[in-house]
Amino acid sequence: MQTKAAKKKTQSLRIIIVGCGKVGHTLTEQLVREGHDVTIVDTSERVVRDTTDTFDVMGIQGNGASLRVLMEAGLQQADLVIAVTGSDELNLLCCTIAKKAGGALAAIARVRNPDYSEELPYLRQQLGLSMIINPELEAAQEIARLLSRPQALTVSSFAKGHAELVRFKIPKGSILHGRRIMQLEDIFHFGYLVCAVENEGHVMIPSGSTMLHEGDDITILASSREAHHIFESIGMHSNSVHSCMIIGGGKSSYYLAKQLIEQKLEVKIIESNKERCEELSTLLPEALVICGDGSDEELLKEEGIGAAEAFVPLTGLDEENILLTLYAKRVPGLKTITKINRITFNDVIDGLELGSVIYPKYITSEAIIAYVRARQNSIGSNVETLYHLFDNRVEAIEFRVGKDAPVIGVPIMDLKLKNSLLIACINRAGKIIFPRGQDTIEQDDTVIIVTTHSGFGDISDILC
Repeated sequence: MQTKAAKKKTQSLRIIIVGCGKVGHTLTEQLVREGHDVTIVDTSERVVRDTTDTFDVMGIQGNGASLRVLMEAGLQQADLVIAVTGSDELNLLCCTIAKKAGGALAAIARVRNPDYSEELPYLRQQLGLSMIINPELEAAQEIARLLSRPQALTVSSFAKGHAELVRFKIPKGSILHGRRIMQLEDIFHFGYLVCAVENEGHVMIPSGSTMLHEGDDITILASSREAHHIFESIGMHSNSVHSCMIIGGGKSSYYLAKQLIEQKLEVKIIESNKERCEELSTLLPEALVICGDGSDEELLKEEGIGAAEAFVPLTGLDEENILLTLYAKRVPGLKTITKINRITFNDVIDGLELGSVIYPKYITSEAIIAYVRARQNSIGSNVETLYHLFDNRVEAIEFRVGKDAPVIGVPIMDLKLKNSLLIACINRAGKIIFPRGQDTIEQDDTVIIVTTHSGFGDISDILC
């Protein structure tokens, strides 16, 4: 039975967003969609005008680190300030001023410079910030996860790394073709759950009777220790990646190269700016840094693109990244990952069959949206992790269950759940449980929900 507490409405928050570039615009769109009262601050009159014309928000032109401007934006009444300008220092200053003058509000800063990467926990603690997020670092971590599962289109991590949500396309001639999900137990001899299926543009939360077809995009949840067996089980060769060619020497490239070197991969970076090449050579002595134009076909051939096992274009131009990927896909067996910052024509991008595509602006916004939902009047849980799948048509949410949650101790088969929703996994002190009808959710569990609904901020939202 659903308790009275479970019916309590979550409250919208009053949020100030400082900086309305790619990330700020994406955040504004998502937060407005979820019913929050948003005010944007930007130095550009045009950006403020365009954003306020597009969304139902208030806009202030000015410097977000100015107390006067923040007051004009409603600092005294705000619940949260998010600073995502192009300057790390401005973001930190803005949040510091907001915390000092705004009372009990929370503050989130975007900080991208690698010089600060080792100091982020200290800065967060000393400045009293709720979150410091680095989109380039987050993007690099996602790329590294994808390179560990070369056959996957996306890999999302849950339960502090104990579980992975793996999305891939069913290849031609696959043993999955023509099978119903209830018939997969003789293929996958480990704990798993099929969470979502896209067929001819239609996304569904599947049932046991859902039939799979070659060309479908399928998302499977498994423990991190067993996720690599997904591909072995269906005859997709799990070729480990031992070398990677990176085009562009920006922040994301640095973070990615550093992680891959730690994993003992051979890394080659092609960067056109001589000074940046010298800097990268000093910072990453184990990497081979080539000074040259990464879009030059002859240079790519000379530097061995035909022998590379992974190819990651990380230039500042989306169009260049896309073209480089299309060229690289001529190489048989080459794993490609494309970074896209600005372009929003998702249908066109999907039609190009680029393989794995990452969007740093969405990675940043998802982390912040998860925090916002957790800050709302949660009654029995807290949002730990949030991912949007299939162009925001599906959400995968991880809740930490508190003592007052109305789902505690009730067999899952007795919970009155909303439709188009799966309780995908329970993490109980590091043990991954794929629940059956008689299993129960207990206090301090983290629970992963996959649903086509949006805006869930509390575990009670899964109930009818």
